[in-house]
Amino acid sequence: MASKQKSFKTLSSSPRTSIAPWLGIAAIIILIDQITKITVNKMLVFGESRPVTSFFNLVLAYNKGAAFSFLASESGWQRYFFTGIAIAAAIFIVYLLKRHAGQRLFCWALALILGGAIGNLIDRVLYGHVIDFLDFYIPNSSLPHWPAFNVADMAIVGGAALFIVDELRRVGK
Repeated sequence: MASKQKSFKTLSSSPRTSIAPWLGIAAIIILIDQITKITVNKMLVFGESRPVTSFFNLVLAYNKGAAFSFLASESGWQRYFFTGIAIAAAIFIVYLLKRHAGQRLFCWALALILGGAIGNLIDRVLYGHVIDFLDFYIPNSSLPHWPAFNVADMAIVGGAALFIVDELRRVGK
Protein backbone atom coordinates (compact mmCIF):
# COMPACT_ATOMS: atom_id res chain seq x y z
CA MET A 1 0.00 0.00 0.00
CA ALA A 2 2.82 2.42 0.83
CA SER A 3 4.41 1.89 -2.58
CA LYS A 4 1.16 2.79 -4.31
CA GLN A 5 0.91 6.04 -2.33
CA LYS A 6 4.50 6.91 -3.09
CA SER A 7 4.02 6.32 -6.82
CA PHE A 8 0.88 8.44 -6.86
CA LYS A 9 2.58 11.22 -4.91
CA THR A 10 5.59 11.20 -7.23
CA LEU A 11 3.38 11.49 -10.29
CA SER A 12 1.18 14.24 -8.92
CA SER A 13 3.99 16.46 -7.62
CA SER A 14 6.38 16.10 -10.53
CA PRO A 15 7.90 19.50 -11.34
CA ARG A 16 7.70 18.73 -15.07
CA THR A 17 3.94 18.52 -15.01
CA SER A 18 3.27 21.42 -12.64
CA ILE A 19 2.06 24.72 -14.04
CA ALA A 20 3.06 26.57 -10.84
CA PRO A 21 6.41 27.85 -12.21
CA TRP A 22 4.73 29.17 -15.33
CA LEU A 23 1.98 30.88 -13.35
CA GLY A 24 4.73 32.31 -11.14
CA ILE A 25 6.45 33.83 -14.17
CA ALA A 26 3.14 35.30 -15.33
CA ALA A 27 2.55 36.73 -11.83
CA ILE A 28 5.99 38.38 -11.84
CA ILE A 29 5.21 40.00 -15.21
CA ILE A 30 1.86 41.24 -13.88
CA LEU A 31 3.50 42.64 -10.74
CA ILE A 32 6.27 44.47 -12.63
CA ASP A 33 3.75 45.76 -15.18
CA GLN A 34 1.35 47.12 -12.58
CA ILE A 35 4.08 48.66 -10.39
CA THR A 36 5.58 50.49 -13.37
CA LYS A 37 2.17 51.73 -14.53
CA ILE A 38 1.23 52.97 -11.06
CA THR A 39 4.59 54.71 -10.72
CA VAL A 40 4.35 56.48 -14.07
CA ASN A 41 0.71 57.38 -13.43
CA LYS A 42 1.79 59.11 -10.19
CA MET A 43 4.85 60.80 -11.76
CA LEU A 44 3.20 62.25 -14.86
CA VAL A 45 -0.10 63.77 -15.93
CA PHE A 46 -1.89 62.47 -19.01
CA GLY A 47 0.00 63.48 -22.16
CA GLU A 48 3.11 64.62 -20.30
CA SER A 49 6.46 63.49 -21.67
CA ARG A 50 9.82 63.42 -19.87
CA PRO A 51 12.99 62.88 -21.89
CA VAL A 52 15.25 60.14 -20.50
CA THR A 53 17.75 59.73 -23.34
CA SER A 54 18.12 61.11 -26.87
CA PHE A 55 15.89 58.29 -28.17
CA PHE A 56 13.57 57.51 -25.25
CA ASN A 57 10.91 59.39 -23.27
CA LEU A 58 8.60 58.45 -20.46
CA VAL A 59 5.12 59.52 -21.49
CA LEU A 60 1.73 58.94 -19.92
CA ALA A 61 -0.65 57.73 -22.61
CA TYR A 62 -3.99 55.96 -22.38
CA ASN A 63 -4.94 53.43 -25.04
CA LYS A 64 -8.63 52.54 -25.25
CA GLY A 65 -7.97 50.23 -28.18
CA ALA A 66 -5.56 47.39 -28.83
CA ALA A 67 -2.11 47.33 -30.45
CA PHE A 68 -1.29 50.57 -32.29
CA SER A 69 -4.52 52.05 -30.83
CA PHE A 70 -6.64 49.75 -33.01
CA LEU A 71 -10.31 50.69 -32.43
CA ALA A 72 -9.32 53.33 -29.84
CA SER A 73 -11.64 55.96 -31.30
CA GLU A 74 -14.77 53.79 -31.03
CA SER A 75 -17.62 54.61 -28.65
CA GLY A 76 -16.56 52.35 -25.76
CA TRP A 77 -17.72 48.89 -26.79
CA GLN A 78 -14.11 47.95 -27.53
CA ARG A 79 -13.33 47.96 -23.79
CA TYR A 80 -15.65 45.01 -23.27
CA PHE A 81 -14.59 43.34 -26.50
CA PHE A 82 -10.88 43.41 -25.62
CA THR A 83 -11.65 42.45 -22.02
CA GLY A 84 -13.51 39.37 -23.26
CA ILE A 85 -10.68 38.44 -25.60
CA ALA A 86 -8.14 38.76 -22.77
CA ILE A 87 -10.21 36.59 -20.43
CA ALA A 88 -10.71 33.93 -23.11
CA ALA A 89 -6.99 34.03 -23.99
CA ALA A 90 -6.00 33.66 -20.32
CA ILE A 91 -8.26 30.63 -19.87
CA PHE A 92 -6.95 29.03 -23.06
CA ILE A 93 -3.32 29.71 -22.07
CA VAL A 94 -3.82 28.08 -18.66
CA TYR A 95 -5.32 25.06 -20.44
CA LEU A 96 -2.28 24.90 -22.76
CA LEU A 97 0.08 25.23 -19.79
CA LYS A 98 -1.62 22.26 -18.12
CA ARG A 99 -1.34 20.14 -21.27
CA HIS A 100 2.25 21.06 -22.12
CA ALA A 101 3.81 21.96 -18.75
CA GLY A 102 6.97 20.00 -19.57
CA GLN A 103 7.76 21.92 -22.78
CA ARG A 104 9.97 24.67 -21.39
CA LEU A 105 10.30 27.11 -24.28
CA PHE A 106 6.65 26.78 -25.26
CA CYS A 107 5.58 27.39 -21.66
CA TRP A 108 7.92 30.36 -21.29
CA ALA A 109 6.17 31.89 -24.30
CA LEU A 110 2.75 31.14 -22.84
CA ALA A 111 3.70 32.50 -19.40
CA LEU A 112 4.96 35.78 -20.86
CA ILE A 113 1.83 36.22 -22.97
CA LEU A 114 -0.40 35.31 -20.03
CA GLY A 115 1.29 37.85 -17.76
CA GLY A 116 1.07 40.56 -20.40
CA ALA A 117 -2.55 39.82 -21.24
CA ILE A 118 -3.60 39.92 -17.59
CA GLY A 119 -1.54 43.06 -16.95
CA ASN A 120 -3.39 44.92 -19.69
CA LEU A 121 -6.69 43.29 -18.66
CA ILE A 122 -6.33 44.76 -15.18
CA ASP A 123 -5.97 48.24 -16.72
CA ARG A 124 -9.06 47.80 -18.90
CA VAL A 125 -11.16 46.62 -15.97
CA LEU A 126 -9.94 49.28 -13.50
CA TYR A 127 -9.52 52.31 -15.78
CA GLY A 128 -11.27 51.58 -19.07
CA HIS A 129 -7.97 51.92 -20.95
CA VAL A 130 -4.43 50.54 -20.96
CA ILE A 131 -1.68 52.72 -19.50
CA ASP A 132 1.29 53.08 -21.87
CA PHE A 133 4.47 54.95 -20.99
CA LEU A 134 7.52 53.81 -22.97
CA ASP A 135 8.18 56.09 -25.95
CA PHE A 136 11.07 55.22 -28.27
CA TYR A 137 12.03 57.15 -31.39
CA ILE A 138 14.88 57.87 -33.78
CA PRO A 139 16.41 61.25 -32.90
CA ASN A 140 16.71 63.94 -35.59
CA SER A 141 14.46 61.98 -37.89
CA SER A 142 11.25 62.80 -39.69
CA LEU A 143 9.96 59.35 -38.71
CA PRO A 144 7.20 59.40 -36.10
CA HIS A 145 7.68 58.02 -32.61
CA TRP A 146 6.91 54.34 -32.16
CA PRO A 147 3.53 54.00 -30.42
CA ALA A 148 3.95 54.10 -26.64
CA PHE A 149 3.83 50.73 -24.93
CA ASN A 150 4.30 49.10 -21.51
CA VAL A 151 5.85 46.10 -19.74
CA ALA A 152 2.83 43.90 -20.51
CA ASP A 153 3.21 44.67 -24.22
CA MET A 154 6.91 43.76 -24.06
CA ALA A 155 6.03 40.44 -22.41
CA ILE A 156 3.46 39.67 -25.11
CA VAL A 157 5.93 40.46 -27.91
CA GLY A 158 8.66 38.48 -26.14
CA GLY A 159 6.31 35.51 -25.78
CA ALA A 160 5.38 35.70 -29.46
CA ALA A 161 9.09 35.73 -30.37
CA LEU A 162 9.66 32.65 -28.21
CA PHE A 163 6.76 30.92 -29.99
CA ILE A 164 8.52 31.50 -33.29
CA VAL A 165 11.83 30.20 -31.92
CA ASP A 166 10.08 27.16 -30.44
CA GLU A 167 8.34 26.40 -33.72
CA LEU A 168 11.54 26.80 -35.72
CA ARG A 169 13.28 24.40 -33.34
CA ARG A 170 10.48 21.86 -33.82
CA VAL A 171 10.60 22.17 -37.59
CA GLY A 172 14.38 21.81 -37.50
CA LYS A 173 14.08 18.49 -35.68
